Amino acid sequence: MSQWKNHVPLLSGIVSSWIVFFIFMSQHVSAQDSCPKITQWLLKDGFHRDLLSRVKLGAVDEDTGSCMVAIKIHLPKGLYVDPYELTSLNKHNITEALLFGDYVDLEAPEYLATEIAVLLYMKPDPECRYCFRGILPLHCRYHQPAEVDGEVSAILKSPEILVHCQKAFLSAECLKEIKIEEPCSRKNKHNCNWDSVKFQAVNQELKLQIPVGLKHHVTLVCTGTLVTTILCSSLILSALVKHGDFLFVQSSL
Repeated sequence: MSQWKNHVPLLSGIVSSWIVFFIFMSQHVSAQDSCPKITQWLLKDGFHRDLLSRVKLGAVDEDTGSCMVAIKIHLPKGLYVDPYELTSLNKHNITEALLFGDYVDLEAPEYLATEIAVLLYMKPDPECRYCFRGILPLHCRYHQPAEVDGEVSAILKSPEILVHCQKAFLSAECLKEIKIEEPCSRKNKHNCNWDSVKFQAVNQELKLQIPVGLKHHVTLVCTGTLVTTILCSSLILSALVKHGDFLFVQSSL
């Protein structure tokens, strides 16, 4: 009996420690639940897709109207964005995105391309309270022929979420330690101090299946291309010979 009494303080201390641990963890999980959530969808099929992203800021107050939200997307070598298309979409107020880097080779195949980073500025989503959304057109690059499988995968990793508000409202558990200086918008190149925030990904990493050619089709494709080229060239040459005088008269006039 005396031995049991000696263990009572030890057991009480262990129980108290576990109670404190569970209380702390419940508060931490609750704080994490209030962090922003991001959901992404891939729209359309084929080589030309649209990436739709939605960020929900979580349990916040009414001051989100003074906030700007952006996501930094890192594209693998198998995907690219067209800077000329982004310029057109920005003029029509459809998509506002800033491309990092001065040049994107639109014709380069996947094995000669480099990774691309894009800063997509989000707009308030009228269909969701405290939500921001943005759409980014993506294009798939051509890949080297495969041995067996006629598809390769391009994986889109989770983006970075950047928030800039006049009034701080996110909990400390949601904020990363460093601030990031990036342009305030595509038109306003003045840098803003963005908060890089932790978030919850509602869905998993997105994977695009890109069709590729098969190596054992090389002979067939090359032969077909050569025959088609010779046939079309012959038809053009035949038309020039047949109507050469008419073309010459027209050009002299």
